[in-house]
Amino acid sequence: MKFHLNNEQSTLDFGAKLALKLPERGLVFLHGPLGAGKTTLVRGILKASGHMGSTKSPTYTLVEPYQLPHRKFYHFDLYRIADPEELEYMGFRDYLDEKALCLIEWPEKGGDFLPKADLELSLGYEGEQRSIKLKVNNPEWSVFLDLSPFF
Repeated sequence: MKFHLNNEQSTLDFGAKLALKLPERGLVFLHGPLGAGKTTLVRGILKASGHMGSTKSPTYTLVEPYQLPHRKFYHFDLYRIADPEELEYMGFRDYLDEKALCLIEWPEKGGDFLPKADLELSLGYEGEQRSIKLKVNNPEWSVFLDLSPFF
């Protein structure tokens, strides 16, 4: 599925609509070049899920946890890792074992260390606009991601 995003607000809105459909636990990869809207999309997901504070890119911290009243999120940014083995040192597998939704920017930096994502979101540029493609890898997620009523 592919959707067009006209501006930052439409990216936030898309994230909010997606938040209503995402299960409580799983792995979501966010692909795209710098500035494509990956963190903005996460901000929309978190806000719609009840997060009231700021959403910062975990570029330097690698991971930002968000404990909300009814669910837990981990927002990863792997842009600065030099070797996928760094994920082992930070205890990445422990995050996957929790009942949480893990949102990972720059997953290609994790190489073969990362398991296959349940959902992959690819953000990109199309002229002045942006687009987002969804790829469901886990058949159990298909029911969660019927976004046709929203668009």
